[in-house]
Amino acid sequence: MDMSVLIALPVIIPLIIGALSLVALNNHGVQRILGVLGTAAVLVAAIVLIWQTWLNGIKVLEVGSWPAPFGIVLVSDLLGAIMVLLAAITGFATAVYSLKTVRKRFERFGYYPLLHLLLAGVNGAFLTGDIFNLYVWFEVLLVASFALLIQGGERAQMEGAIKYVTLNLLSSALFLTAIGLLYGLVGSLNMADIAVRLQQVEDPKMVTLVAMLFLIAFSIKAAAFPLFFWLPASYHTPQVAVSAVFAGLLTKVGVYALYRVFTLMFTGEVDFTHQILLWMAVFTMLTGVLGAASQYEVRRILSFHIISQIGYMMLGLALFTPLALIGGVFYIMHHIIVKANLFFVAGMMYRLGGSFELKQLGGLYKKHPGLALLFMIPAFSLAGVPPLSGFFAKFILIKAGVEAQAWWAVAIALFVGLFTLFSMIKIWNEAFWKKAPEPAIEVPAPYRNTALYWTTGLLAAMTVAIGIFAQPIYVLAETAAQQLLEPQRYIEAVLGGAK
Repeated sequence: MDMSVLIALPVIIPLIIGALSLVALNNHGVQRILGVLGTAAVLVAAIVLIWQTWLNGIKVLEVGSWPAPFGIVLVSDLLGAIMVLLAAITGFATAVYSLKTVRKRFERFGYYPLLHLLLAGVNGAFLTGDIFNLYVWFEVLLVASFALLIQGGERAQMEGAIKYVTLNLLSSALFLTAIGLLYGLVGSLNMADIAVRLQQVEDPKMVTLVAMLFLIAFSIKAAAFPLFFWLPASYHTPQVAVSAVFAGLLTKVGVYALYRVFTLMFTGEVDFTHQILLWMAVFTMLTGVLGAASQYEVRRILSFHIISQIGYMMLGLALFTPLALIGGVFYIMHHIIVKANLFFVAGMMYRLGGSFELKQLGGLYKKHPGLALLFMIPAFSLAGVPPLSGFFAKFILIKAGVEAQAWWAVAIALFVGLFTLFSMIKIWNEAFWKKAPEPAIEVPAPYRNTALYWTTGLLAAMTVAIGIFAQPIYVLAETAAQQLLEPQRYIEAVLGGAK
């Protein structure tokens, strides 16, 4: 097999498996088997893809054999390959977790086909080298995510879904407008070709205007300040498996898009664009962590902390130094695993404690010490406690901030880290440490939860491993950051002799 075809597999496999799942819509057993095997196949393809990209450099697939910049291309640089691998890990974990948590009535309404469609959209966004194709993949995952969000039809879901889809449609409209203006400026949709042609545009103000449209559109997708309120209004409403895959992946597609366009295409006015990114990063961190501090529902606390952690990722891009980009990529790798796992653990807390409300929980440490450990690992990693993955991610970013003399950003990042620890300790004290409230909430009869413990346990083990073996992860992030800082390598790989 031509190794360039490998780039398409993370997109093709979930589309095929999703179609097969649709055919088997009334056969729950087949759907579940396809869900696990299909996501496992994507995981294998993602591992091979990142290995080949590491060994052989940036890989390009010209779809339909149309050469760039005229045809659509799929591109696997290290950042894209890393994101696909993380999406595959999250997708596989979600499929396994869903075996014991997704009700049959949701399966009948297309849970598994929608999950596969969502993963196809996410991977397509990570691999496309065409800016309009990126818009298409955004819409694919938006349709799939909206359908997953409203499964169940409860009032809170509908309210959250309206906010979710309204803000994301606004983002899509801005994105499409920006693409139209950009095409009018440079006459191309291939991102590598756009990067070349933007250097020849004589109106830098127009380029900056287009860059700001992209910034606003992708910031909404990433749930960055100030248009972030759709996330905490919606992510706590669907099934836990859906919340987990949303928390792990959806906002990271927006973050990835910011990293892609502001390292490849819009690098002419860095002093202006990245200063705005810096302010947005800081306020995103602050609003997220303060919002979390005021909540007493586990999923809402975790949802607000998605926002605060997005601020750290944007900080790496905003500082725009080699070390900052290393920290940003490292942070993304750490956060996707940790955040998805925390939502999985929250689902287990609900099944064993009967509620998501902290005031109604208690005594879980005494009754379920294994669950307590599985919560502590990702929770303390999120807060940046050594030697877990979050400590090194935050340390790299803070060191980059010190070197860039962004003192106020460093101070706020440290402050947010402390308040994140406060939120995690609040959950620990209320749900695990204090005595169970009287009268106790009735919970379902004991169930076989091996799949849930295996899922959360393996993700927790990955969090510990990233912390203990931080050096190879650092080297991977460093190489990805070098590629981002040297866009000419991406351009040459895509365009070849076209320019």
